[in-house]
Amino acid sequence: MNKSFVVVLSGMFLFSACGGEKKEAQQEEFVVNESSAPAAAADPIAEGMALVAASDCKTCHHTDNKIIGPSHKEVAQKYEFTEANVKMLAEKIIKGGQGVWGQIPMTPHPDVKQEDAEKMARYVLSLDGETEH
Repeated sequence: MNKSFVVVLSGMFLFSACGGEKKEAQQEEFVVNESSAPAAAADPIAEGMALVAASDCKTCHHTDNKIIGPSHKEVAQKYEFTEANVKMLAEKIIKGGQGVWGQIPMTPHPDVKQEDAEKMARYVLSLDGETEH
């Protein structure tokens, strides 16, 4: 009985020691990501990705799959990545819309600033690998 107790206790020690190393690695990864944050902030597509992630977009849209509205990749494939389409999609983000993808209306987001809506549109339009022209 004493041997099995020692084995269990040793196993618990090893298990907790491994968990401690994993936390350290996660902390290091976080620090690396944190140091790259200023570079991402200068990139409108990265800013757009962050704005989309923090918004309610994911309620109706998914990156790859149709939910209520089209996937973001479907939008990217439908529209060329041009300044005109960035502005048009930003307007749809702010004012909403209906009819292009079916009869379910897109909810307006009047509190989103034009500049932020354009960053969101740039991110969406980049998802098919196309660059702005």
